[in-house]
Amino acid sequence: MTHAAPPPSRRSRPTLSAQDQAAQFRLLADNVPVLIAVFDAHDLTCLFANRRYAAAFGLDEDAILGLTVREVIGEEAAREIEPQVRLLLDQHVSANYERRLLGRDGQVRWIEVNLVPHLSPDRKEVLSAFVLINDITRYREAELAVRESEERMAKFMQASMEGIVFHRDGVITDANPALCELLGLPLSSLVGRQALDLVAAEEVAMVRSVMEAGEETHYETVVIDGQGHRLPVELIVRTLTCQGQHYRMGVVRDLRAQHEAMARIHHLAHHDALTGLLNRNTLMERLRERLARGGEGAALLFIDLDNFKRVNDSLGHLEGDQVLRTVADRLRAGLRAGDLVARFGGDEFVVLLEHVTQRKDVLVVLNALLSVVEVPVRADGRDLSVTPSIGVALYPDHGQTPEDLLQHADTAMYLAKAAGRATYRFFEPAMAATAYADLVLEGELAQALTADEFVLFYQPQVDAQTGQLVGAEALLRWRHPVRGLLTPDAFILVAERHRLMLPLGEWVMREAARQTRLWHDSGVASVPIAVNLSSMQFRLASFSKSVGQILKSAGVPGEWLELELTERMLTEEIERLPELLQTLRSQGLAISIDDFGTGYTALNQLTRLPLDKLKIDQSFVAVLPDDNGAAAITRAMVQMAKGLGLRVGAEGVRNARQWHLLAEWGCDELQGEVIASAMPADEFEAWLARRGRPTLPRIDP
Repeated sequence: MTHAAPPPSRRSRPTLSAQDQAAQFRLLADNVPVLIAVFDAHDLTCLFANRRYAAAFGLDEDAILGLTVREVIGEEAAREIEPQVRLLLDQHVSANYERRLLGRDGQVRWIEVNLVPHLSPDRKEVLSAFVLINDITRYREAELAVRESEERMAKFMQASMEGIVFHRDGVITDANPALCELLGLPLSSLVGRQALDLVAAEEVAMVRSVMEAGEETHYETVVIDGQGHRLPVELIVRTLTCQGQHYRMGVVRDLRAQHEAMARIHHLAHHDALTGLLNRNTLMERLRERLARGGEGAALLFIDLDNFKRVNDSLGHLEGDQVLRTVADRLRAGLRAGDLVARFGGDEFVVLLEHVTQRKDVLVVLNALLSVVEVPVRADGRDLSVTPSIGVALYPDHGQTPEDLLQHADTAMYLAKAAGRATYRFFEPAMAATAYADLVLEGELAQALTADEFVLFYQPQVDAQTGQLVGAEALLRWRHPVRGLLTPDAFILVAERHRLMLPLGEWVMREAARQTRLWHDSGVASVPIAVNLSSMQFRLASFSKSVGQILKSAGVPGEWLELELTERMLTEEIERLPELLQTLRSQGLAISIDDFGTGYTALNQLTRLPLDKLKIDQSFVAVLPDDNGAAAITRAMVQMAKGLGLRVGAEGVRNARQWHLLAEWGCDELQGEVIASAMPADEFEAWLARRGRPTLPRIDP
């Protein structure tokens, strides 16, 4: 019988001694990233500790043996963990907890502790307790950072005055109270709703394209509130990641006030601030458009109120302004649909009559205007008789350009005044003799330049916050040998029409440079002088070179002069403006925009031009603080200029209330009667000497 061969014997493994096993266990225990210790269950003395555990308490693995829990971790920590220790000893179950550990190095760590009982074979007695500790500091710090970030975000959302919305895949997940208030909807009706449901129908396609592209951008759109009202808003959208999920955050800015302010600015750019009628520039633009179409006839009426200066002189400008508003209302009422009426300035009005084929058509309107304007006006408790003198120029008989029609209507108006006032006159070719008067004035202007009849007056400009002198504006005056002291209104149009503004403008700049050099050298005032420019000067190709020569001749650095441009000049020269203005600024000159708010400046132009200052037109300042519309626009212009990094000046400040209000809004510089009127250089020096330490005006109760 054959027996199967026994299986080959395996090679026997060597048996480790207890000492080797202990060494192997020690090696393993000392190299795991866990703190390990064993404590006797009866007296809570340490039976074993790996290197990491012992080092955590400033000991080594030999010195820690035999020490009690209290001796190792400290009295306070021992009291803290006593409930978990009792649970292990009394109920023979594991205990898990987290606590702060103050190491011997002074650093606070967060640890996760597992207490595991070592039971007797009959499981009736706890022989020892195994302690396993993991350092969870970085996890706790990460959790804390997330929690703090969430708390900061929540507080920011609660505190933000602008609406904030979060959505994921187009579904709203959260919104702040400001957005709920803006939309008039509770949070509960927003969360879970499609974000596009809140967008106006015509805007949905555009907003959806931005959402799908995931762009981080900003744009304007329209949303619908809870009552179905359309709200213009600006959306600033960003993509955020939270817990692995991508969210879109939108900051929603209400643009209603901004749009209203812009509409107001646009309205005021085309309308007279006092009467609400079209302003001069707008009517001239409409007239150019009308004449460019040709076709049937039209009539231009130039209206001047008789003896209006007496109203201002006797009752004051406030009552005079009320008379002008009343006359403006009556002119509107006396015109036909489609006719245009504008205030040209002061007490002058211009009317454009459409669809005029015969003089009798004009006569109907003229008689209506005379009858309604002649009705007494109530002012200062009295009835005032205000009458108009009207000049009429017909298109195409009396001119085919706006300038010719306006000049001829103006000429006819003066003849109406000469005829006894309260009447009208049609232009006749013989009236062209008025051109002779222009010719005479032109000759007088040319002679005045050589006879040294021109003089500069200076109006102080002060810091709005301190009242300290910061500059002066040079204003041209003509000491006419017969007519006395004349302001530019009396001759500037003739000067521009006959190109006398070129030598006159150059004289103004040279004289201002000479005066500022004198004041600096004598210590009277070390402030820049602002000079008004004409568009004729500005259009010269050699203008910047001419300015440089004037500065060099006077020995004056550019920083001592400031050039003031009108808004219309920005429009006319926009193609070459940035380069020209940059050249002037490179010479040290500051550039400001005068009479801001009444012209045609597009706001995007301001961001492209190298400017230093905006000067708010005095028509806005004059009605502060009583005119809420003007106040809103003025404040908006100040904030806009500040946002563009420009200084802001205001002209025509007449009282302390206006001063304080403009200063509160952030206006930098002020000038006007409340400070001082324009005056010759010697009077300016005397005023400055008398003024002493600058103070802000008090507001009378």
